[in-house]
Amino acid sequence: MSKVVYLISCGAGPAPYATEFITAAQEEGWDCHAITTPAGRGFVDVAKLEDASGNPVISEHRRPGTPRRGRPPADALVIAPATANTICKLAAGIADTYALDIASELIGLGVPTVVVPFVNSALAGRAPYWRAVEWLRDEGVTVIDVEPHEPRTGGEKLAGFPWKAALEEALESSGLAIQSGT
Repeated sequence: MSKVVYLISCGAGPAPYATEFITAAQEEGWDCHAITTPAGRGFVDVAKLEDASGNPVISEHRRPGTPRRGRPPADALVIAPATANTICKLAAGIADTYALDIASELIGLGVPTVVVPFVNSALAGRAPYWRAVEWLRDEGVTVIDVEPHEPRTGGEKLAGFPWKAALEEALESSGLAIQSGT
């Protein structure tokens, strides 16, 4: 039986490289299901994510009267890259998008959740943001410490985005060991 990880990507610079996470997850035996926020969908190549994962990329709720999606239950959730907006809304319990609805539900179900911020220092220095990080951690969510970048310099930080660390943290928090030892 495959382990299942949901990857939620927000509208931030590293989102187009989410296939790096998917590939690494598959190498560890995970079935990866990509979800995007509405803004995140504009940052990714949906066909490329679907091709890499073998699963549809979902960004919105199904319409009334349409069949339920056959997505398996998640063993772990990774939100990467996570914007300040998503982090603050998630901590406040605001589930006004499909991605936030799924994330809120999985946290409530106790599914191991890892958040990897991609936030500039102006946003990260505000009380709503650092309080949200605190609140999420109080709920058992792992928020990886990623140093905020200066405003308008995020492009310089794309290569160093910790996709592999996100996967390793998901494996560890779900109690599943890394197979390849990488």
